[in-house]
Amino acid sequence: MTIAIIGSGNVAGALAAGLKKAGHRVLIGARFPLSEKSIRLAAVLGEDAFCTVEAAAAGAEALIITTPAEKVPDLIPQLKDAAGKIIIDATNAIRMKPEPYPTAFHAIKALVGAEHVVKCFNTTGFENMAHPDYRGTGLDMFMAGDSQKAKELARKLALDIGFAACWDFGGDDKVELLEKLALCWINLAIMQGHGRNMAFKILKRD
Repeated sequence: MTIAIIGSGNVAGALAAGLKKAGHRVLIGARFPLSEKSIRLAAVLGEDAFCTVEAAAAGAEALIITTPAEKVPDLIPQLKDAAGKIIIDATNAIRMKPEPYPTAFHAIKALVGAEHVVKCFNTTGFENMAHPDYRGTGLDMFMAGDSQKAKELARKLALDIGFAACWDFGGDDKVELLEKLALCWINLAIMQGHGRNMAFKILKRD
């Protein structure tokens, strides 16, 4: 499947490499001229993977948004071909919000008019997305949103890149809760100094 990743930072790079390895075609929607991070990513994916945001949105079956959350409203005019596609919001509106919306997820639904939007790939660091395995134990990913179609794809992609499970947090009303889970990881890993090599795993007693 062809997937457009909008943005070219660390999260975009980790997801792009994993999805390509899993057999998906990846397009990177980026600004030109390419940034230093984009140039490094181009060395992995190939320069032909990079195109404008408009071209990426038009040429893919699904989109993953990895830009800073507050930048999303500015992207909307470039996503005019995305209304009927699945959009995965991998952002977190922790420091700055996409005003007047509480999260990028809400901005996407309101401004793009897309029905199939899901929050996913936002609850851990890019290192864990690149290597979602701790000595044989697969890490867990999480998602939220009303669209079952979007959730099915998010779960598939999470498993494709090596996560053990993708837990369903609930509907659109749980999106902000899922961003708080991201803040929990940031608090432990960065603010409390435990380091970025830590992740969430759900255990169930039989």
